Parts: sequence; C-alpha cells; structure tokens
Amino acid sequence: MQRPAATAGLRHIALFVREFAACEQFYVELLGMRVEWRPDSGNVYLTSGNDNLALHRSEDEFTGPQHLDHIGFILDTPGAVDEWYEFLRANKVEMRTRPKTHRDGAHSFYCYDPDGNVVQMIYHPPLAKA
Repeated sequence: MQRPAATAGLRHIALFVREFAACEQFYVELLGMRVEWRPDSGNVYLTSGNDNLALHRSEDEFTGPQHLDHIGFILDTPGAVDEWYEFLRANKVEMRTRPKTHRDGAHSFYCYDPDGNVVQMIYHPPLAKA
C-alpha cells in the first residue's frame, strides 16, 4: 500500500497539567495564545493562529517529568484521516481508536508509536488548509 500525501506538520500538542488555571494563564496572558474552545471545566484548547495546545486537567501525581498526553499531526481533510488510518493499520501500527468526528468538527484517530507514545492523526478545521 502506498503512503498517503504528507501531513501538514506537527502543530498540535496536548498536555496533562495539575496547575490548570495557572497553566492557562501562562499560555494566554504571558505567551499571547487565545482560547479556541473550552468543552468543559477540565479542558481548554488554545491557539496562536497556526497551532493548537490542549490543556487537560489532571489530579494524578506524575511519576516523571513528562506530562505529554499525545502528539497530533494535522491533515487537510477528513478523508485524509481515514486514508492514514488504513495505511498505518496495513503497516501493522497498533491502533488506540478508530477514526471519529468530534463535537468541534475535527475528525481523528489515535495510534501508538513503537515506544508507546500516543499519536493523533487529525483534521482540525481551524488549522486545515482552506
């Protein structure tokens, strides 16, 4: 099977944070990002225009310095998400989820890299090429 068209880059990061309000203030007030979407009190999606940073509230103690939830590769169409799913699955990549459409119109799936890190392949309308 042939690899689909190249991704549009790595412009989405999601972090688990214990100091949720302080982290939001840091990224918004100090770094100048703006709130793109707040689906509930434990999650906020920030942007500086060409990227997306998701902050997810965590009550858990972290066992190390890493607070990464997943990394996301932006795709330009919902169909590209489905193509990547089939391609990676055909190449024996372990899948975490099947493609689905989210409440905000994004379309994505999650898989694992060889080290177990979660990777999201996502069509996110505000970041997709028009």
